[in-house]
Amino acid sequence: MKTLRIAQVAPLIESVPPAGYGGTERVVYHLTEELVRRGHDVTLFASADSRTSARLCPLVEKGLRLDGKQGKGVFLSLVQLEKVYDEMEGKFDVIHSHIDCFTFPFAKRTLVPTVLTLHGRLDIPEVVRVLRVYNDLNYVSISNSQRCPVPDINWVGNAYHGYPPEHFEFNDSPSDYFFYLGRFSPEKAPDQAIMLAKKNNVPLKIAAKIDPFERSYFNERIKPLLDDPLIEYVGEVTDKEKIELLKNARGLLNTIDWPEPFGLVMIEALACGTPVIVRRRGSSPEIIMHGKTGYICRSTGDFTRAIHDIGKISRHNCRKDFEERFTQKRMVDSYERLYYRLFVNRSSRGVSSVVVGA
Repeated sequence: MKTLRIAQVAPLIESVPPAGYGGTERVVYHLTEELVRRGHDVTLFASADSRTSARLCPLVEKGLRLDGKQGKGVFLSLVQLEKVYDEMEGKFDVIHSHIDCFTFPFAKRTLVPTVLTLHGRLDIPEVVRVLRVYNDLNYVSISNSQRCPVPDINWVGNAYHGYPPEHFEFNDSPSDYFFYLGRFSPEKAPDQAIMLAKKNNVPLKIAAKIDPFERSYFNERIKPLLDDPLIEYVGEVTDKEKIELLKNARGLLNTIDWPEPFGLVMIEALACGTPVIVRRRGSSPEIIMHGKTGYICRSTGDFTRAIHDIGKISRHNCRKDFEERFTQKRMVDSYERLYYRLFVNRSSRGVSSVVVGA
């Protein structure tokens, strides 16, 4: 197969991979590394503190959140895209953008195929409106449920996220605690996880980041609940710390209350052999097999039963399901097939690829 020249355009909010919290950037990292390993010529547009085997084209010195410049992301993303589409014109066979709607006008005006992976929620009226205006671009969903608000735009693929299996250590002898991992935000409902732990008299460890605009939510809704010997808040954790906490947990308590488009934390738990207890929202019924790799809950009673029945779930089955459905290889296979298809379709329309230096 032809070696493709691929641009990967990452958000500037976090480095690739992120130092702590940052799902999209972690996906971009594993996608990029595997594409390079397969021999493709990959350029990663990301912050300068990113680590990559690809050619790095940085726009900012550090990920904007840790550099205290999160509010400047919109403006800098536009500058980033100008560099991708104008300064680098003719240098790519495929452009893959992970920064959603900012890319749409740029992708509309170029002959180079742009793949657009939508990493966020799509059920917001303004988002639906924009997607319908740009309905003919090449969209990739990260779960089938993510498509529900806009089923009629040009979906060219669905690609579940994936990790290298060797990145996670399987553990069949966990400790006695449950684990919550995510953000302190109303849509993630960490307060419900804490209340469930207290109600069922089980220890809960919490690893979560606090965005500045969610500080008041943390102070008002979460902080008063942390003063309990059953609850341990460990802060925002590194990748290594996260895996250690996941693999030793009896179960992941994922009390999301929003249409989660994927939920990386669920496959991270499965990779460690840790079953997942999750609300039936968004992608959760696609990711978790009820009664086999965890429990999908509708009510407080469901969550309570799941907590008490967590020992019935085979941790070996959790790891096996991860290896069959959510590996880095499977994810990159999906994207690579799509890249070739779009490249061939473009060539068949009589638009030849421009060779660098020609």
